[in-house]
Amino acid sequence: MSAPPTLRFDTDDPTPPYEQLRRQLVDLIQFGVLHPGERLPPLRQLAGDLGLAVGTVARTYRELETAGLVRSRRGGGTRVADRAATPPAAERRRALDRHATAYLRQARLLGADREAALDALRRVWATEG
Repeated sequence: MSAPPTLRFDTDDPTPPYEQLRRQLVDLIQFGVLHPGERLPPLRQLAGDLGLAVGTVARTYRELETAGLVRSRRGGGTRVADRAATPPAAERRRALDRHATAYLRQARLLGADREAALDALRRVWATEG
């Protein structure tokens, strides 16, 4: 992984923080952004970076481990499992639509019209893509 993906949580979202974080990590694993064997940030580091309790991040990691997406070992940290499932194209499209919907909601809250929202995507795509 060249640059660590940005994880965040939305305090205005009624979804619990551990679930917001879990969903993001599932997407990063399933869509190949995080590769098999790649180490996730240590609990305390990620909790500090996000301003969350260590127990919240620990719950996220436990749920990912239960789902077979990561493996945790004392002294070895938490790593992406070797056989993390790759989603079919339809699931990938649904995940992209889910993220686009969330972006659209935020853009509307900021008072952006369609062109302003699309321009923002183009600018970010040009610098991040």
